[in-house]
Amino acid sequence: MPFARIELEQRERDTLASYAQLSARTRGRVHPEPPPEWRTHYQRDRDRVIHSRAFRRLEYKTQVFLNGTGDHLRTRLTHTIEVAAIARNLARPLRLNEDLAEAIALAHDLGHSPFGHNGEKALDRLMRRHGGFEHNRQSLRVVEELEQKYPSFPGLNLTWETREGLAKHQTSYDHPDQRAPFAASSCSLEAQVANLADEIAYYSHDLDDGLEAGLLAEAKLRREVYVWRAAAAAVQVQWGALPDESRRFFIIRCLIDAQVRDVVTTTARRIAAATVRSAEAVRRQPRALAQYSPQRARRNLELRDYLYTHVYYSRRVHGPNSRAVAMLRDLFGFYLAHPEVLGEQSRKRLAREGLHRAVCDYLAGMTDRYAIQEHQRWLGAEARARPDLR
Repeated sequence: MPFARIELEQRERDTLASYAQLSARTRGRVHPEPPPEWRTHYQRDRDRVIHSRAFRRLEYKTQVFLNGTGDHLRTRLTHTIEVAAIARNLARPLRLNEDLAEAIALAHDLGHSPFGHNGEKALDRLMRRHGGFEHNRQSLRVVEELEQKYPSFPGLNLTWETREGLAKHQTSYDHPDQRAPFAASSCSLEAQVANLADEIAYYSHDLDDGLEAGLLAEAKLRREVYVWRAAAAAVQVQWGALPDESRRFFIIRCLIDAQVRDVVTTTARRIAAATVRSAEAVRRQPRALAQYSPQRARRNLELRDYLYTHVYYSRRVHGPNSRAVAMLRDLFGFYLAHPEVLGEQSRKRLAREGLHRAVCDYLAGMTDRYAIQEHQRWLGAEARARPDLR
């Protein structure tokens, strides 16, 4: 074993808590490989995710606002980067394995459809009689099968622990696929903090993007949203009057800090009460140990409901996204009728996966702009005049 990895693994044993997931104790990969020379197993996972095609495509996938509608609005990629940063910030004070938490966070949306959660719902309806569609399950498909980079195996061949985190990814918006071999009651604490990092990221950036788009107003947020009012008051006390952009930035930062502090404090208390001494003991717990405090959880539900009313269901968001989703439905029907125009990898999977799943995989992998281009290519006015497509 190269000295560099010995040193890294010893550093984990010296610095991480007994309940953290050590890279030296990984359950391994589906396809055996020589261990990395200069990285831990989870650092290798992280790097494979970053270098995947699915990760690069996140730049052009909708988070909330249709991709391309604003230069400063989040995309699925910038959201993912924020989640990874927060996951590390949660893992560090709890003495968890930051590399594993980061790898899970970076991979958690690889399977997300174009056009945000509306696109996901549309694919799920279209696939209702063929196994459905759920983006956490699709993220697993991406890392286990759909990425085609390596000569010795399909997918990215990530460790069991990273794949476990994807299988059990769950936020207030998500419904994970609990499937074998990931059927334990809970999952690693690293996976749990990645889940909460996802929530913290979208609570904060959806507020920020809603303000940027003019759908939210600070004055109303102060009156109607407790967490905003509390963060704004803290910023006022510390900094006094600030310019608009700086004030908003510091309020968002204060809100994130308060969420992180609450999760770390609550989780540390729950870990101590559960007296867990190993990562496997964490997995045997009936409920996740990483949690918000009850009061913070209630306040976050209030914030979520407010965002649904004023952002997600607003005409500015819902209208364009609904029109985009109609393109997905059109393309789904078109590809079912014309599977010969699917991408090469999707055509290769037709016999094994079936027509509907192959079409679904192809659509789920598209960026927003590619889906729009494909709709124009095959279903636009010029395409409708082509006799071979009638």
